[in-house]
Amino acid sequence: MPAPQTHYFEVETSLSGFSKQYTDLKMPVWAPGSYLVREFSRHVEGFAAQAGSEALRVEKVAKNTWRVYHPKNKDFTVRYRVYAYELSVRTSFLDAAHGYVNGTSVFMYPADNQALASTLEVKPAPGWTQVSTSLKPAGGQFTFRSSNYDELADSPIEIGTHKVLSFEAAGTPHTIAMFGQGVKYDEAKLLADMKKVCEEAHRVVGKNPLDRYMFIIHNIDRGTGGLEHLFSTTLSVSRNAYSTEGSYKGFLGLVAHEYFHLWNVKRIRPVALGPFNYDEENYTRMLWVSEGGTEYFSNLIVQRAGFVTPDGYLADLSNGIGRVENTPGNKQQSAAESSYDAWIKYYRPNENSANTGISYYDKGELIGAVLDLMVINETKGQKSLDDVMRYLYDEYYTKKQRGFTDEEYQAAVAKVAGRRFDEFFRRHVYGTETLPYETAFGYAGLTLKAAPVAEGAALGASVGSASGKNVVTSTVRGGSAWQGGLNVNDEILALDGARLTGDLTQALAGRATGSEVQLLVSRDGQVQELRFPLLAATAQRYRIERVASPTAAQQAVLAKWLPVR
Repeated sequence: MPAPQTHYFEVETSLSGFSKQYTDLKMPVWAPGSYLVREFSRHVEGFAAQAGSEALRVEKVAKNTWRVYHPKNKDFTVRYRVYAYELSVRTSFLDAAHGYVNGTSVFMYPADNQALASTLEVKPAPGWTQVSTSLKPAGGQFTFRSSNYDELADSPIEIGTHKVLSFEAAGTPHTIAMFGQGVKYDEAKLLADMKKVCEEAHRVVGKNPLDRYMFIIHNIDRGTGGLEHLFSTTLSVSRNAYSTEGSYKGFLGLVAHEYFHLWNVKRIRPVALGPFNYDEENYTRMLWVSEGGTEYFSNLIVQRAGFVTPDGYLADLSNGIGRVENTPGNKQQSAAESSYDAWIKYYRPNENSANTGISYYDKGELIGAVLDLMVINETKGQKSLDDVMRYLYDEYYTKKQRGFTDEEYQAAVAKVAGRRFDEFFRRHVYGTETLPYETAFGYAGLTLKAAPVAEGAALGASVGSASGKNVVTSTVRGGSAWQGGLNVNDEILALDGARLTGDLTQALAGRATGSEVQLLVSRDGQVQELRFPLLAATAQRYRIERVASPTAAQQAVLAKWLPVR
C-alpha cells in the first residue's frame, strides 16, 4: 500500500510446485457471512504473471478467474492491484488513515488448491505501525501464516496506527484493534463489559474452541454492523456508541451477536455453509437459525450478563414481535424462504420489500424464543435451547466434522426436548402461520397484550419530506393507499382541495375510518386527482406481561429462561 490515498492494495503472490501447463487463479464472488454475490473481481487491475524474469501469458477465462500459462515453470509469481474504497464489514478499504483487508476481496487462490497453506507478509504504508489480525505470526515483522485459503480469507486485517487493547475471557487472550478518531470511552469499563459478555457467551455451549480471538472495531460516523470470522470479528459502530446507555447497550448486543457466531455459524452450521464454494451462491433454508438464532442468543447473553433486566429483555422482545407482526411480508414469506432467498432479496431491498418478505434475523429470533420456551416446558425446566446448541456442537462439529441438515436440526431439538415438534416447524418455520406466542409465553407465566398503535384511520403509506416536497416512499399491502392507487414516488400537492404545506400524517390525524380523502398528486410530471376511503389502522403495539399468580411450574420455566444471576 505505497500510496494509501489512492485506495489501492498491491498484491504479489508466489506459487511453488505447480506442475500443470496452466494454473487458474480465482477471487471469491462473495464473503462468507454476507449472503450476496458482490463480484469482488471488478476491483482487480493490472493482473500479470512471471517466472523469474520471463513474463507469462495470462488470459481471463471467467468473471473471477485468471489463467496463467507456465508450461516450463513450476514456480511463478502473480501481481495485481485491488481498488479498496468501501468501508463496511464485508469489503476492503484503504485511505490515508488506515487499511482494512477482508481476505475474500483481496486474496486469490489457485483453483482446486484451497487446502494449501500460505505465508502472508503485510507491508504497511509509511508511518503505520500496527497490523492486527487473528492469523498466527510466522516470524518476521508483520508476517503471518494460514493453514489453508479458508483461514486466510476468513481472517480480516486492520493496518494503521490504531490502539490495541486486550483482555482475557474463558482462559483465552482477546485483542481489540480500536480504530477511529475522536472516540470517547471508558477503557476499563469497556474491557470489563466485553469480558463479561464473552464469558457469558461461553456458558451457552460450554466448549471453548479458541486459542485466541480478535475484535476489529471501526468507530466511524455511521456504523454498518458486524461480520463474524473463525477467530475474529469486525464491528463497525458509530463513534458515539459509548456515550449513552441505550447506544452502549446496542454496542454490547452487537459484540454478543458477532462473538456468539464463533459457535453458531462458524462451527455449528448448516451443511451448505462450508466448505465454501466461492464461485456462486451457497443456499440454505437455515439462516433463521444461523442469524436469527444468534440474535436470540445474543440478547439472552446481554440479559444474563446483567446489562438488561428480565423485564427489559421482555420489553425488547415485545418490540421484536411488533416488527415482525406489523410487517405484511410476514404473511407472504416464511422464515425458511427468507433464508433461502437472502442472496436475491435481503441485501437488495426496495420500496415493496416489507410487503413481500420478512427478515430472517427478526423472525428467527422470535422462533428461537418460542422454541426455547417449548423445550423448557417439555423438559419441566431441565433443558433449553442451550442444550440443543451443545448437542449440535458435539455431534456435528466435533464428531462428524460437518454441518447439519434441516431435518437433523429438527431431530436435535426433538432429542433434547424428548418429543418432536414437526407440526410447529411445518406451520411456523416453513409456513407463514402466526407463531403461538400466547401458548409459549403462558408456559412461563406470561401473557402477550396487543393494542392499536393509533386509533381511527390510517393512510397506509410512508411519506418523506425532501426539499419541501411530500413524496410517497412506500405503501402498505392492503392499506388505504394500496387500495386507492397511491404510488411510490407520487408527490402529494394538495389534500382535500387545499395545498399541502405541512406533514401529511399530522394532517390526517383523527380522521374516521371510512372517510374519503382527496389527494392531488404529481406522478411522472403529470398532475392527477385520487379519491379513496381511509381504512382502519392495523399496526399493533405488543407488550409481554407477567400474570398475577403464576404456578410453580410457570415460575420454574421463567427462571430457566431468564435467570437472575
